[in-house]
Amino acid sequence: MKMRVEGFLNINLVPLVAWLLNFNIVFCFAHIHGFGDQPLSKIAIHKAVVSLHTGASITAAPSLLGTKGEDTQWVTVDIDYPAPSAADDWVGVFSPANLNSSTCPPVSNPKEEIPYICSAPVKFKFLNYSNSHYWKTGKASLKFQLINQRADFSFALFSGGLLNPKLVAVSNFISFVNPKVPLYPRLAQGKSWDEMTVTWTSGYQINEAIPFVEWGSKGKTQVQSPAGTLTFGPDSMCGSPARTVGWRDPGFIHTSFLKNLWPNLVYTYRLGHLLSNGSYIWSKKYSFKSSPYPGQDSLQRVIIFGDMGKAERDGSNEYNDYQPGSLNTTGQLIKDLENIDIVFHIGDITYANGYISQWDQFTAQVEPIASTVPYMIASGNHERDWPNTGSFYNTTDSGGECGVLAQNMFFVPAENRANFWYATDYGMFHFCIADSEHDWREGTEQYKFIEHCLATVDRQKQPWLIFVAHRVLGYSSDFWYAMESSFEEPMGRESLQRLWQKYKVDIAFYGHVHNYERTCPIYQNQCVNDERSHYSGVVNGTIHVVAGGAGSHLSNFSEVTPKWSLYRDYDFGFVKLTAFNHSSLLFEYKKSSDGKVYDSFTVSRDYRDVLACVHDGCEATTSTT
Repeated sequence: MKMRVEGFLNINLVPLVAWLLNFNIVFCFAHIHGFGDQPLSKIAIHKAVVSLHTGASITAAPSLLGTKGEDTQWVTVDIDYPAPSAADDWVGVFSPANLNSSTCPPVSNPKEEIPYICSAPVKFKFLNYSNSHYWKTGKASLKFQLINQRADFSFALFSGGLLNPKLVAVSNFISFVNPKVPLYPRLAQGKSWDEMTVTWTSGYQINEAIPFVEWGSKGKTQVQSPAGTLTFGPDSMCGSPARTVGWRDPGFIHTSFLKNLWPNLVYTYRLGHLLSNGSYIWSKKYSFKSSPYPGQDSLQRVIIFGDMGKAERDGSNEYNDYQPGSLNTTGQLIKDLENIDIVFHIGDITYANGYISQWDQFTAQVEPIASTVPYMIASGNHERDWPNTGSFYNTTDSGGECGVLAQNMFFVPAENRANFWYATDYGMFHFCIADSEHDWREGTEQYKFIEHCLATVDRQKQPWLIFVAHRVLGYSSDFWYAMESSFEEPMGRESLQRLWQKYKVDIAFYGHVHNYERTCPIYQNQCVNDERSHYSGVVNGTIHVVAGGAGSHLSNFSEVTPKWSLYRDYDFGFVKLTAFNHSSLLFEYKKSSDGKVYDSFTVSRDYRDVLACVHDGCEATTSTT
């Protein structure tokens, strides 16, 4: 947070300094505990009143979208309003298009008035966004980028600002040629190395059409694999706004399991639905490369980041830059996609915060990535946390979603997807993904999973052992953590550092804190290796990395830099790991603004170095001959 202060030469600065200090504390508390304004949450849509103006008009074109098979298209909206307001007039995009109380749930109190509009728009813009003379002329033209979201659209002109919206005019309805088509495939690792899962969204329920994936190795005969279908209603949400103004039908979510894959082979696939009349609905064609056999010695490249969220390329919803780095990160990954094998998005996925429409927006944004390489996720506070629902933190950060959207929209190879901890292999890497929104302390079910995950890896075949969690269970010099004098999530590493040391975890990754930071190899607050950029032989401890700067507003560091903090960056970015073989690993931190490397180190070692005795990590020995 940068502030420019001018003209304070002859005033008492004490109140100002006190205010700034308080603001900084509040701001940091807000980020670390998940507060922050989802742009749609600023709209008091339930207070909207009808104030139609006979002289106002709003028109959208084209009226039919996707005529050439597109799943996204730009729309021009023209507005003419004889009584314009410079700052208060705005346009909301509504889907479904029908704006009336027919979709409102029944009120519990008969005397309570049913609101006219019950659902928030999927996006919005102020009229003065790109029309500086609107307040004089009352005429404006806005451009929106729409994605296919299984329903038609309308555009509504409001006066009165976001807090007291007055409906002035409603546009014509527009829609995609086929709103139900299968869209936005998301790949994920299955429960075995030779299995890839494909999850997608459509408007077809199971009694309308049979979902499947047609796939095969490139240039060979294609086969068809069936898909399961899930959906959920507002009753599955835990609170507002997810089950009230933020609710939007999620459509039908399909997952197919492509099995018995050959290692490192390129496969093509397309999503299909067989209609009851015998005809087929197809998606466009995609391709992916299957995973290497566990332990296979080949070039393997992994991307890791957290807290990216989504943003709108048309500039809508961005009055407060909610996720200002999101599109840059997405763009850099797409640009370098040929050099990426698997992606880990480690929590705080969309920041939908109970506005369900935003999950479609996110899956559309990452579709070029997630349709090509496995897109693995972890659970964060903005996916899971809600009071009295079993989450470890009793906050309202998920906006009432309580994990339902994350566990349905994306597949993870967990034994119970309501508990987001799981293990997955990628060649020479073994990943242990923890769920920081459930208790991880010693004696818990998750603690037992973590130890089992770390203990059962064969380090001769998979030398690179990676631990992942959303919240910082290790080390961070974030401003708020420093205020608590813990430099970690409270209770974070106390139970886990013994496991990291015992099983010789190479790197532990975290999100939640929106910046980048790398520690020395560390154990019990002490650096155990003096190197900074090249580690060879026995490393002696775990390197902890915060990679939570992929998109959401940035987090301040503490004023004092701890000795164990080797590199800190207050900017947007992500991490790339490259395993060249069993003995050589490259770590790179890249900025989202330009994709260039700003921090890096290498690890060179042999299998005997992994087996070597380290403090609190020595195998029992005997002097018996």
